[in-house]
Amino acid sequence: MPAPILVFDLDGTLVDTAPDLLASLNTVLEARSLGPIPMDGLSKLVGQGARVMLQRGFDMAGEHLDPAEMEVLFSAFLEHYSQNIAVASRPFPGMETALDRFSEAGWKLAVCTNKLEGLARKLLEELGMTSRFATIIGGDTFAKPKPDAMPILGAIDRCGGDPSRALMVGDSITDIDAARAARIPVIAVDFGYTPVPVTELGPDRVISSFDALWPAVQDLAGTETAQA
Repeated sequence: MPAPILVFDLDGTLVDTAPDLLASLNTVLEARSLGPIPMDGLSKLVGQGARVMLQRGFDMAGEHLDPAEMEVLFSAFLEHYSQNIAVASRPFPGMETALDRFSEAGWKLAVCTNKLEGLARKLLEELGMTSRFATIIGGDTFAKPKPDAMPILGAIDRCGGDPSRALMVGDSITDIDAARAARIPVIAVDFGYTPVPVTELGPDRVISSFDALWPAVQDLAGTETAQA
């Protein structure tokens, strides 16, 4: 029987990346003489990758970007963010202890994010977290990103797993819709980045800290599966 799989979103779920994402976005905005976006505005921007975040950021600042401008500014954003990807980004409290518990119990762990795969790998490497995951899937790894089922099912497949023994953990409607499309249960954290409270988005369970992840998984997957 294949090992059970836990698939995690990255930004706003495993790691609080808001400070560095916002710093890079505001650097690009300020280069166009536009005012910065405050931290409480970030939840309206993230979840569908850097390109969408940049477009939404300029929309919030009141400036329309044509496709040619978008490509130039997207490159500038990626360059700044890549060079400053882990200045202030940190794992959420309790995350590493929770992941240790699942690994020790025989679970395989995967990352499935809409962040570009190269950036996801760089972030996890700089935080010393790469070795925790059997696979790392980015928004450009497959032909379609979340909320399509393809990246989640691809992550499970690369782990040698079975969707019937897999769960998703995320923080937004993108993660919830992707899990539904893949037909796997989904747990939402309520401390991530979403303009709509996750309690209103219909996940199977909502947790407020990583201390609650193990019992939530046991409840959804059954004790036998949770203990692999």
